[in-house]
Amino acid sequence: MADDQQPKEHKSVPNGIKAPHHLNLPYPDKPELITSNLQKLIELVPNPRHKFVFERLIAHMHDFINETSITTEEWMSTIQFLTNVGQTCTPIRQEFILLSDVLGVSALVDSLNNPPVKGATESSVLGPFFTDDAPDVEQGGSIASEGKGKHMYVEGLVLSTDGTPVPDAVIETWETDELGFYDTQYTDRQAADCRGRLRSDKDGRYGYRAVVPVCYPIPGDGPVGDLLIKLGRHNMRPNHLHLMVEAPGFRKLVTALYPAGDEFLASDAVFGVKKGLVVNLEEINDDAEARRRGFPNGGSFTLLKFDIILSPEAESEAARKAFAEERSRKLKESA
Repeated sequence: MADDQQPKEHKSVPNGIKAPHHLNLPYPDKPELITSNLQKLIELVPNPRHKFVFERLIAHMHDFINETSITTEEWMSTIQFLTNVGQTCTPIRQEFILLSDVLGVSALVDSLNNPPVKGATESSVLGPFFTDDAPDVEQGGSIASEGKGKHMYVEGLVLSTDGTPVPDAVIETWETDELGFYDTQYTDRQAADCRGRLRSDKDGRYGYRAVVPVCYPIPGDGPVGDLLIKLGRHNMRPNHLHLMVEAPGFRKLVTALYPAGDEFLASDAVFGVKKGLVVNLEEINDDAEARRRGFPNGGSFTLLKFDIILSPEAESEAARKAFAEERSRKLKESA
């Protein structure tokens, strides 16, 4: 073999950042020196926000390790757990979102970033089952194929906080079938089902056919399911209907509606329920009305009426700023 055909030797490549000799870091011979050395290195982070976030992350994480005296076996078990969470993820299953959900992190991040705006519909967690392939549905159309559950009609107005109708708002909506499964949980899924995308009309009205939501267990066949069992917690979510609403000039709303009466409302496995999102369903026993609303076989149906109130971006930004300032003040006072 000629010299120019010899295989090239692979070498590891440094990232080009030089050793911080000016910091005079002591050898980390004691546990506390590991933390202090790392915090000195954090001071080199160029982005102020990154520096602040990682400084606090390291402080809390190292405090946790010190306070609990985590053993090597426990830490390796934790690493293996997180590895399993990542390996469980697929293009249509997000186990890391599920982990964030059951630990209350998703709900907390949502709550901090979407403080209530007077009169506006409250937000809720996105959940791990949103997809971007929902079909377009006309006003009065159905998001569910026939046989997916008890008929339900959802209707209302999309309004601004001042009561002005919001036309042409994009409404994404999705739910489980009557067995408590999202379409993505079926291995033979061919197309989106029990999900759709529609727009409010010129008067802000919207309406579509769906199925009555049911309570259901979040996936228990993965590491997050195992974790809940170890914690002695159930894996049930109360029945709900997801909504994501967008319109120019308004804060994007990610929320869900929770029919009253479900036994898991107060102990939702992912902490998504808020009092203002609990709704009443109405039973309509009128064959003619059922047919008028598009249910081909008539009979009875369930009606869910809900006006979606969007917050103008300026109002949302002002609320977020005021909320952040108040939290900062309280944190300083308690320090």
